[in-house]
Amino acid sequence: MTDTVPALAQRPHTAQLLTAPVSPTIGVPEGDPRGDLAALMTAFRMLQTQHARVLHHESATHGLNATDSRFVFFLASADGEGVTPKQAGEYLELSTGAMTSLIDRLEQRGHIERRPNPADRRSILVHLTASGSEVASEIGSVYTAAFRDVIAPGDRRRLADAFDRLGTALEHHSRSVSVAATVAGITP
Repeated sequence: MTDTVPALAQRPHTAQLLTAPVSPTIGVPEGDPRGDLAALMTAFRMLQTQHARVLHHESATHGLNATDSRFVFFLASADGEGVTPKQAGEYLELSTGAMTSLIDRLEQRGHIERRPNPADRRSILVHLTASGSEVASEIGSVYTAAFRDVIAPGDRRRLADAFDRLGTALEHHSRSVSVAATVAGITP
């Protein structure tokens, strides 16, 4: 079983997904005789594609781009504590200059505000405004509704735990690749 563009195009309800990013094609993994892992990978790629589409659409509806929305969600997860531009740049993998532009743009739209950092008078903390919190809530409600509609209440904690473990595994892989590249003298 492989996930190819022609196969996607043959399925009418997914043909429109071709404009969103798609993971690389992967054949049947070794040791997967029933095809469970291949089916899981295909479903995951479809989820990635739908997520990219929804995030793009919902962001545009609010006059934002996807990176703007990711930043708003990152700030929302800070529980009112605020984050430094450096922390946000590391999370979003943006340069200092790109982060400054992003902060300026969202501040001009009234979604965030800069406040002095009480722990370091040389830096600032970025906080969501009421408008930014509303954007996070409105976009987040699309995802909440989808999870509510599809995942039974008894399965939600187990799925959340699986997502956490998968995220940790991918983070470990990303860090090990980064370390290997650094050792080899390649800038990641």
